[in-house]
Amino acid sequence: MDHSKGRKLYTPIEVYDITYKAFLTVRKFGRGRKEKFISTQFVERIMLAVTEVNDCPLCSYGHTKMSLEAGMTSTEIENMLSGQHSDVPTRELPAVMFAQHYAEYRGRPTKEAYNQIVKLYGREKAQAILGAIRMIMLGNAYGIPWGSFINRFKGKPDPRSSILYELAIVISTFFFIPVALVHALLVNLYRKNNYPQIT
Repeated sequence: MDHSKGRKLYTPIEVYDITYKAFLTVRKFGRGRKEKFISTQFVERIMLAVTEVNDCPLCSYGHTKMSLEAGMTSTEIENMLSGQHSDVPTRELPAVMFAQHYAEYRGRPTKEAYNQIVKLYGREKAQAILGAIRMIMLGNAYGIPWGSFINRFKGKPDPRSSILYELAIVISTFFFIPVALVHALLVNLYRKNNYPQIT
């Protein structure tokens, strides 16, 4: 895959924000999966849509495998990783488009866009969708620099990246994740209205 014209990488501040928001809604995502608000294929379509925007080769590889295991066809997966949504079920298409919007806006979508998702799917399902999006954003934010760092030693550097950036994010991983987890736990504990913050 050619990344020479790929998406601008996330700054360390953005990576922390993505990490924090993923932990804010991880329970909503887990509940959605457990209570079957969102199916495995639905989740994978969301994750493929976000991964296509962020251009994460490591995540593309992993979610291609998981999508096939979930019963999606190779044609649909290839289309989604090319930004084509013609195979997406009509009922799931608004969520997939919102996932794409979320990634394109670098984790800061418009409130109006999210309110439309709530209107279409209901609050609980919308929160599960948001949780799924944020989990793959987390995977992409770390997967890109980790994958680039590994590929650099295979003679396949990512033109978007640098060794300093990769080292900064790789090292920050071990600090950002526990701090963001505690941050999110405290916010969820003291928040009166447990409605996810969008921006």
